[in-house]
Amino acid sequence: MSQPLPSLRFSVAPMLDWTDRHCRYFHRQLTRQALLYTEMVTTGAIIHGKGDYLHYSEAEQPVALQLGGSDPAALAQCARLAEARGYNEVNLNVGCPSDRVQNGRFGACLMGEAALVADCVKAMRDAVSIPVTVKTRIGIDEQDSYAFLVDFVGTVAERGGCETFIIHARKAWLSGLSPKENREIPPLDYPRVWQLKKAFPQLTMAINGGIKTLAEARQHLEHVDGVMVGREAYQNPSLLLGVDREIFGVAAAAVSAVDAVRAMYPYIEAELQQGTYLGHVTRHMLGLFQGIPGARQWRRYLSENAHKPGADLRVVEHALSLVAERAIA
Repeated sequence: MSQPLPSLRFSVAPMLDWTDRHCRYFHRQLTRQALLYTEMVTTGAIIHGKGDYLHYSEAEQPVALQLGGSDPAALAQCARLAEARGYNEVNLNVGCPSDRVQNGRFGACLMGEAALVADCVKAMRDAVSIPVTVKTRIGIDEQDSYAFLVDFVGTVAERGGCETFIIHARKAWLSGLSPKENREIPPLDYPRVWQLKKAFPQLTMAINGGIKTLAEARQHLEHVDGVMVGREAYQNPSLLLGVDREIFGVAAAAVSAVDAVRAMYPYIEAELQQGTYLGHVTRHMLGLFQGIPGARQWRRYLSENAHKPGADLRVVEHALSLVAERAIA
């Protein structure tokens, strides 16, 4: 039986076009304990694509792979590849509501096919020893009752053997709303997720959706096993600086935002030598000094200069010099 990762207590959500390998490497400079997720990768891309969709740095660990798909055999194949590459967990996306995802028969539309999700999870669990988890919503369209959610989780847990669920505390509208609107318009219902944990005390459950502070995270941890933070961790990454101490109780020396930027220098230089554009790395760092004098200058200088031909580490060093002294204190 696979064991849930202690790091699931706090994780950074998989976010398409955001949580790429550069983002995860940066986030790892801010927190050593939190679990980091890849962007969703489809089984088709992994099996048939020409690129290496499983590439990551060992320095990102612990890191989990999120898969999109609905074919049990293909998911099992990808789970085996992920385990061989050293990923700590494989997560099945049952929450993304985009049209493209629905057309591929995966994401949130799978909430309406609990038996298929169970088959997918069982196939992956039979193939690997690392945890296989499911990230889902609290409902879809008119199927949004608590009874529907209980039935879905119960079926996937009992028939599929899934032991860990990450619940986005909003339902998804499969038509009529964009993915962005689906992250904002359907109301959050945290108590429903707390109630679900009480109904399945034997399962590991993390909550996701709209969480903005570590104080809020600690409140949720009184009801569930883990908290997953998405947009706030990306747009205000300094939030992650307090995670190890406040969520995991690790009394290690606190890293400052400036320390984290400087810790990126060797990585940035190595990536530049490999042909990576500076802006592909620094775009994930723009929000780091939010609320600190000089933050606007930091963002502006990086935004205006990191994409220019030949942009190198000097751009980051100059941008850092624009941040007020109090950020360094």
